[in-house]
Amino acid sequence: MKLYFSPFSYNARKALMAALQLGLAPEVVLVDLAKGEQRKPELLALNPNGKVPVLVDGDFVLTESQAIMAYLADTTPGSTLYPKELRARADVNRWMFWSANHWGPAISILNWERMVKKVIGQGDPDPAQIARGESLFRDFARVLDAHLAKRAWVSGNAFSIADISMACPLMVAGIAQLPVAEFPNVEAWFGRVQLLDSWKRSAGR
Repeated sequence: MKLYFSPFSYNARKALMAALQLGLAPEVVLVDLAKGEQRKPELLALNPNGKVPVLVDGDFVLTESQAIMAYLADTTPGSTLYPKELRARADVNRWMFWSANHWGPAISILNWERMVKKVIGQGDPDPAQIARGESLFRDFARVLDAHLAKRAWVSGNAFSIADISMACPLMVAGIAQLPVAEFPNVEAWFGRVQLLDSWKRSAGR
């Protein structure tokens, strides 16, 4: 099993963290995004979108981090990361979709303006985009903070791929200057995630 991965992609980190949490040891193929390796013909043959992560399991190729996490959990006997019970699974799906459609994009705005633009020489941060990103982040962080007020993990009582989906974008919290500290329940939950061995081992491979 191979996992095409970049330490600078929080989506790629989702896939690797899930694999590690499941006790799996995929062969990690590093993709240098700064050099444009994601657009090389051999990777485009696996993922025409030119993005990571990409999972290659025998003759099966899978893209999209959420799908990869679900596949890995479903193919690992005894896994509790992705519950089998219909409603519990639907709730995990709900938060993964929420993360993909709301949480991640809001964080990406601030990460782009405060970090990526500088790295690739695209100029200074746009104050209007910064204001927009901070507003969106705070709106969604309030929702998550209220949800986490009486629970340790995002869905049900157990750590799941929903937690991985929502925690990995926060790996840029410092450099993107995300106002996480304004939301104590989010901050405490993220602290619990950061204590996990799979979080530590999925950083900077």
